[in-house]
Amino acid sequence: MTADEEEPRTRMLAVASVSLLLSVLVWFNYSAVLPLVVEDWGLSGTRAGVIFGAFQAGYLLSVVPAGALTDRRSARVVMAGGAFVAGAASLGFALVADGFVTGTVLRALAGAGMAGVYVPGMRFVAGWFPESARGRAMGVYVGTYSTSAGLSFLLASSAATAVGWRTAVAATSVGALLVPLVILGVGRDPPSAGASASADTGFDLSILRNRAYLAIVGVYAFHNWELFGMRNWVVAFLVAETAVDGGVAGTVAGLVIVLGGAGNLLGGTLSDRYGRRQVVGAALATSGLVSAALGSLGWLPLPALLLVVAIYGIALTADSAPTSTAVTELVADKQMGTALSIQSVVGFSTTVVSPVIFGLALDRAGYAVAFPTLALGALVALGALAALGRIAPRATGLRA
Repeated sequence: MTADEEEPRTRMLAVASVSLLLSVLVWFNYSAVLPLVVEDWGLSGTRAGVIFGAFQAGYLLSVVPAGALTDRRSARVVMAGGAFVAGAASLGFALVADGFVTGTVLRALAGAGMAGVYVPGMRFVAGWFPESARGRAMGVYVGTYSTSAGLSFLLASSAATAVGWRTAVAATSVGALLVPLVILGVGRDPPSAGASASADTGFDLSILRNRAYLAIVGVYAFHNWELFGMRNWVVAFLVAETAVDGGVAGTVAGLVIVLGGAGNLLGGTLSDRYGRRQVVGAALATSGLVSAALGSLGWLPLPALLLVVAIYGIALTADSAPTSTAVTELVADKQMGTALSIQSVVGFSTTVVSPVIFGLALDRAGYAVAFPTLALGALVALGALAALGRIAPRATGLRA
């Protein structure tokens, strides 16, 4: 790319990433203050879990329509609307929710709004960058998700201790309400947006006959099996196996999630140079080995164990950006939004299952057996990646 081409692309990547950063603070602010909400509302563990699940359900039910809409309308407009809904619903949770029912409804609305931000933002970024530079750009964007997720946990939990959980949730909700000003005021549609838009208002299900696409979706789904299983249980593992208390373990977990942003950038950048399959395969092999062993490493000195966990956090995310980039290279431009949204809904569906399987294994045999259940996800993802190599050995960006 020439300097004249690079400058607007870099600016639009910054616009998309800032929009995502402000929005994702909403995703995890409830989790950060969960113990205080449980105490305030007298919630059972089941009801507290339902409120968390409501956000995921709202997201999963809305992400395919939101992604498909970006194939026909400006992704900027979809992002602006989604962020506003997410921010308003999260602010409502802080200001007016008074128990299980209102809390569940407002978190579900926040999740539905978030569906209009994350995947449409991928569509927006992919439209601005050629395939030769798309991996790094997607690494920056997807890495922003990890960074913001960690910041949400750190900021909301710290603020809740000082000023209460309602103020903490409100403070981390306001940013999403500013996204329309950023994405509509500063952002611009990609030059190809008009050419790729379609007047057709139905879903293009022909994408489900694309075997290479289905294989990469399988990779993404079981990458998430491992990633979200770790994120759900790493705090409990550190508390159980080391001398740190819950507060310190939570801070470590937040920092590890922030490190995931570096993993995304590293993986995306390397995939532009060495190929998507090579980088995804190396990341999955590394994270899978750590998953298989981590539950048996509680005997390590604390600094060494924390180093292993940090490496784990980077490896777990290094395959995310290359995988999503590969999706954009395996489908037609007019199908990109739909393709990314189906990838997201399938990928996030596995995150409901893996923490439960981990917990069942933990109850029966401890962490030494529980963590290898996450390694199974990496193994299945590697199998899907091998299938992709057979189906599309010469696909652009997926070179052997």
